[in-house]
Amino acid sequence: MIVVAGEALIDLVPQGTGALAGLQPALGGGPYNTALALGRLGSPTAFCSRTSYDAFGEALLDGLRGAGVDLSGVQRGAEPTTLAVATVDGNGSAAYSFYVEGTADRLFTAPAALPATARAVSFGTCSLVLEPGASAYEELMRTAAGQGLFTALDPNIRAGLIPDADAYRERFRNWLPSVTLLKLSEEDAEWLGGTPREWLPVGPSAVVVTRGVEGLTVFTRNGAEYSVPGEKVDVVDTIGAGDTVNAALLHGLAARDALSPEALADLGADGWARLLRFAARAAAITCSRAGAEPPYAAELGDF
Repeated sequence: MIVVAGEALIDLVPQGTGALAGLQPALGGGPYNTALALGRLGSPTAFCSRTSYDAFGEALLDGLRGAGVDLSGVQRGAEPTTLAVATVDGNGSAAYSFYVEGTADRLFTAPAALPATARAVSFGTCSLVLEPGASAYEELMRTAAGQGLFTALDPNIRAGLIPDADAYRERFRNWLPSVTLLKLSEEDAEWLGGTPREWLPVGPSAVVVTRGVEGLTVFTRNGAEYSVPGEKVDVVDTIGAGDTVNAALLHGLAARDALSPEALADLGADGWARLLRFAARAAAITCSRAGAEPPYAAELGDF
């Protein structure tokens, strides 16, 4: 089982141009999208989070149930669901404003134990910024790594939520010894002020960098570097594309029984190329439709 830990929220997506365009609510949150995508791909998946009892919270959980995701690790609360107001530019790229004060997801507490069948745990996005939940997710990350589980991290930077950029960058560096696979965008890497070659000696066995339409590149601890181009598609928006990449990478690694540092080192050029092309294809499908709607296994074929 792959456990995805982090927030679930509602994206409010504009249906036109201008500040007063109508807003369409959509299920979202980076970890939520990753769990949804994993479930649709057919990977045994569990979601570890805290959601509201309100109507949005129920809709979020219904979405995961429909994808076959195990919800036994989800905590509940009476607080409202976090809202993210999206702004989509002419190229389909999304930016966000967040309404997070007093919301349910940021009150997450670390569970006493992960499922006995857990092989990997994925972390990222707002859940690692907003306290007090951020410290609880950090505790879970260190615990999972200490138990020898495969850990994946996508920082998915939302700069408007980070009050002290330098403190966050230091915290990110302190996470790296507990991370097996680091995935991030070029923009995230630039904001963090580092490079894959700087981060690899500290902890991760591999770093995957997404480069938008240019594709994906992986850097490995043994000095290898492999790239694949992006899949050409008519972009509606990019919401959930990076989260789909997370899911596709984890799904592909699980299918290859490669959820370990040693297995990552053994993938080689052909293994990484197949995995990255699979992730690029999955992300392209997500970009071809509005909101975070990751593909099902039948839409992707073999990798």
